Parts: sequence; C-alpha cells; structure tokens
Amino acid sequence: MVDLNKIKYSTDKATFDLNVIHTFLKNSYWSKNIPQVVVEQAIKNSFCIAAFIDEQQIGFARLITDYSTFAYLADVFILEMYQQQGIGSALIQHLIKEAESMNLRRILLATRDAHDLYAKYGFTSLNHPQNFMEIVRPNIYLDAG
Repeated sequence: MVDLNKIKYSTDKATFDLNVIHTFLKNSYWSKNIPQVVVEQAIKNSFCIAAFIDEQQIGFARLITDYSTFAYLADVFILEMYQQQGIGSALIQHLIKEAESMNLRRILLATRDAHDLYAKYGFTSLNHPQNFMEIVRPNIYLDAG
C-alpha cells in the first residue's frame, strides 16, 4: 500500500514521462493504438496533471479546456500496480482544485467504469442528454501505425 502523503502532483509538463503516458494510452480502451505524436500534441494543448512517487510517474489526467468556460476531462489513469489505493481519487481531487481557478461553467467527461469515482467530485449524468451530439471515429488510430 502506497502512503498517499508520498505522492507528488505536478502540472509542469517538463516533468511528465511521455513514454509512461503513451504506453498506457495506446493500450487503453479509449485511445487504442494512439500515436505518440498525437499524445504529445494533446498534452501540449491541454491542462494536465501527473502523479509521482519519487521521480516515477504513476498517474495522469488531462483537461481539454479554453480556461474560461468549458473543459473535457480525458486520459485519466493510474498505473495498474498502483490502482485501488486511493491515488486516482487524490489525482482527480488535485485536478479539480487546480481547475477551480478557471471558473469553468461546465466540465464533461466520458467513462465506461468509473462513475462512482467521479460522482465524489460532483459529476452527474447529463441533465439533458438529448442536447448533446457527437461524431465518433473509434478506429481512427488503427491506420495511423
């Protein structure tokens, strides 16, 4: 069990381990086979936070935002060996605290299996899901190599 007090959080992109982030995301259900260059660009254009034990990155979350009105929470993960220890909750808590200064009107996210985690931080099901539309291209990275 990890001592949560030993985990450090950083929004400094220079401290992020791109290999850790890319390796996790390219194997995840939501961004299967994502190219590293796409991950780099996504990080560059987003507000991000990472979790570390000593110098080792163990988690990550990305907030796609205009820093004024809207954000979409994406790419949240904790490395498997550190899951189920409260680190994901602490990471989201730190991210939400950082985002409070943006005074965002809406933050959205999509999750297949972590509804209970996000509910702790005020996320709910859409009040009017019929108002939302999407374009989905789930296999976009398969041809990217």
